[in-house]
Amino acid sequence: MIKKPFEIRELSGSLFKNPKQTNEKAPQMTGSCLIGGVEYWVSAWTREGEKGRWQSLAFTKKDAKPQVEKDEDITF
Repeated sequence: MIKKPFEIRELSGSLFKNPKQTNEKAPQMTGSCLIGGVEYWVSAWTREGEKGRWQSLAFTKKDAKPQVEKDEDITF
């Protein structure tokens, strides 16, 4: 049986247990998805409330770069 390489399909994704969870605020699960032809990182946290357990999700574009202050914004 020949295995096909994993391919993310439109409007789908996957989550896996986060091996790098170092504190309470770090996501418990991480993964990726494809929405509108754009790939996103997905972070998930399990929460508890009055109606039981639920998942909170956050999406970040894979090509997004961290915000860096410009030199003129830094005061000495």
